[in-house]
Amino acid sequence: QVQLVESGGGLVQAGGSLRLSCAASGSTGSINLIGWYRQAPGKQREMVATISSGGTTQYTDSVKGRFTISRDNAKNTVYLQMNSLKPEDTAVYYCNAYYRSYSYTSWGQGTRVTVSS
Repeated sequence: QVQLVESGGGLVQAGGSLRLSCAASGSTGSINLIGWYRQAPGKQREMVATISSGGTTQYTDSVKGRFTISRDNAKNTVYLQMNSLKPEDTAVYYCNAYYRSYSYTSWGQGTRVTVSS
């Protein structure tokens, strides 16, 4: 199994920056894809950014050029650097991983990001 723990959320003014961290433990060598999703109040959860085991990254259009996903394999940690934050980025951000040939998935508990205007 893979366990995920997020950190780094908080309150920031529009235009500011935050860095989220997702620490993975357990069968981390079996992770195929890991990334960040978010869910704003009254909205469906959406993919924000993902990074594959091969290093390929994907971003939702609304964050391209502002957010960067990266990983530190030695620390089993994935980061989401969020710059030029907007009020519409306000949401609970969840870390997600697919592992064992995409047969299983794990979610973290979420970290709240609030961007004030």
